[in-house]
Amino acid sequence: MDYLNSLFTLHSSVQTVVIVSLIIAGGLALGKIKVKGISLGIAWVFFVGIMAGELHLSIDATTLDYIETFGLSMFVYCLGLHVGPNFFGSLRHEGLALNLWSLAVIVVGTLFALLLIPITGVKLPDMVGLLCGATTNTPALGAATQALSHLGLPSSSVALATAVTYPLGVVGVIIAMVIIRKLFVKPDDLKLKNRADDDHTYIAQFVAINPAIVGKTIAEIAHLTHLKFIISRIWRGNEVIVPLADTVIHVNDSLLVVTTKEDEEAMVLLFGKQVEKDWNREGVDWNAIDANVESRVCVVTRTSLNGKRLGQMHLRDAYGVNVSRVIRGDIKLLASDDLRLEYGDRVTIVGKHDDLNNAEHFFGNSVKTLEEPNIGSIFLGIFFGLALGCIPINLPGMDSSIRLGIAGGPIIMGIIVGALGPRMHFISYTTRSASLMLRKLGLALYLACLGLDSGKDFLTTIMRPEGLAWVGIGFLITLIPVLIIGVIVLKTHKYDFGSICGILCGSMANPMALGYANDTMPGDTASVSYASVYPLGMFARVVIAQMLIMFLV
Repeated sequence: MDYLNSLFTLHSSVQTVVIVSLIIAGGLALGKIKVKGISLGIAWVFFVGIMAGELHLSIDATTLDYIETFGLSMFVYCLGLHVGPNFFGSLRHEGLALNLWSLAVIVVGTLFALLLIPITGVKLPDMVGLLCGATTNTPALGAATQALSHLGLPSSSVALATAVTYPLGVVGVIIAMVIIRKLFVKPDDLKLKNRADDDHTYIAQFVAINPAIVGKTIAEIAHLTHLKFIISRIWRGNEVIVPLADTVIHVNDSLLVVTTKEDEEAMVLLFGKQVEKDWNREGVDWNAIDANVESRVCVVTRTSLNGKRLGQMHLRDAYGVNVSRVIRGDIKLLASDDLRLEYGDRVTIVGKHDDLNNAEHFFGNSVKTLEEPNIGSIFLGIFFGLALGCIPINLPGMDSSIRLGIAGGPIIMGIIVGALGPRMHFISYTTRSASLMLRKLGLALYLACLGLDSGKDFLTTIMRPEGLAWVGIGFLITLIPVLIIGVIVLKTHKYDFGSICGILCGSMANPMALGYANDTMPGDTASVSYASVYPLGMFARVVIAQMLIMFLV
C-alpha cells in the first residue's frame, strides 16, 4: 500500500506520468458519453484535472508548467501547420470579414464588462482581471499587471480575479456553442458552405472551330490569352493525341480542357463550341475513355521537387505527359506552370502507359515514405515559434512591450511554415493521422495540467466573500458576447456553423472549445477560421487590457 500511495503522492517523474495519464484517460473516456446528443468531448480532460486537484493530487510545479507549455505549443503549432497551406487564400477571400466578426466579439465583451462596473460595484482593475479570465487570455493579464505596476498600484486582486473566472471562461464558450446549436442552428447551417472553394478546377470538352486558333500550336494559343488552362486530351477523328506545347490545333479537334468554372464562358469564346457533357461528376473512369491514353495519380515524394514550379520541370517535353491537376489535402488545384509543388501533393498525369511509368519515377510516388511523420521539422518549427513568441513588441503609446507568447508565436510560425515552407524548400508535410494525433496529444496534455493547476485552489477561492460573485460575473462576460455575435453571424447565412464556432473560439483564445468544435462538426472550417482570427484577436485583447488600466484607472 505504501508503494501505491507513493505512486500518487510522492513527486517523481513516474508519479507525474501516472497522474497526467490517468487524468487524460479518464477525461477522454467521459468525453465519449453523450447526454441528449451532447458531449463535451476533450473538454472533460480539463474537468477531471480540476477534480484531481480538489482531491489534493499534485505534481512538481516546474514539471507541470513544462508539460502545459509543451502541450499548448505543440497543439497550436500543428494547428497552424495544418491550416497554413490554405491560410492566405482564405484571408484573401473572407479573412477580413472573419476578423471583423472576431473583433465584434471582443468589443461587445469589453463594453459589457465596463457596463457591469456601476451595476456590480466591482473596481475597474478587478473587472479587467475578470475580463482576462473570462476570455482565457493570460497575455492580457500580464499586460494589465504591468500597467498597474507602472502606475504604482497593487495587482494581486487582478490576478486572483483572473484565476477565479478562468475555469468557467474555458467552458463558457462551449456552453454558448451548445445553446446556439440547440436553439438556433438549422440542418442547412451544419453543411459546409465553402466546400466549393476546395475545387479550383473544372473539366469541359470543346470543339476547335474558332479560326483565330486553328493552325496554331497550344503554346501560341496560351500566349494569346491570360486565361489558364490545360488540354489533357485531343480527339482527332479516331485518333487520340496526348497534346504537347508544339501540338497544332486542327479544325473540329475535340479538346478535353481543365480550367476553372469562372473561365468556362471565356473558354467557349476561345475554342468555339462546348460539348454538353458532365466531366465533373463523381466516378468518371478516365482510363476507360480511350485505350491509348491513361490517367494516373502520382504522389510527390522526391524531396528535390518540393517548392519547384511545374513549368520548370518541362514534363511535356521530357516525358510526353500532361499534368491536369494537383490535389493538396482536400483541395484540387489547376496545374498551371506557376504552381509550386509541395511534398505530399497528388499529381494527376495524363499520357501513354510507358510515358506515365517514367513520369511516375520522376515524382517518386512512394506512398510508404509519406507514412513516416516528419517529426524533426515539427520540433524545429516549435522552437522557432517559441522564439518568435518571446520577441518583445513595442506599440506606439504603450509604456511596456507585449509578446505573442507560447500560443501566439507557435501558431503564427506554423501558419508561415505550412504556407511558405515549400518556397524555401522546407519539407513540412505530415500525414493527416500524425497531425491529428499530435494536436490531440498536445491539447490533452495542456488541459490536464491546466485543470490540475486550477483545481487545487478552486473551491477555496470561490468561497471568498467576493469569489462567487466574481465567478458569476466572469461567466456572463464569457457567455453574453459569444451568444450575441454567434447568433447574428448565424443569421447572415454566410458561414457554416463550424466556421462560426472557429470565429468564436479564436476571438476568445480558447483551444479547448476549438477541440470540442472539431470533435462535433464535420470538416476543418472551425480550425481554419480559428487560425484566421486568433493572432489579431489576441493582440486586440492584450492592447485593450493595458489601455483600460492606463486611461481609466
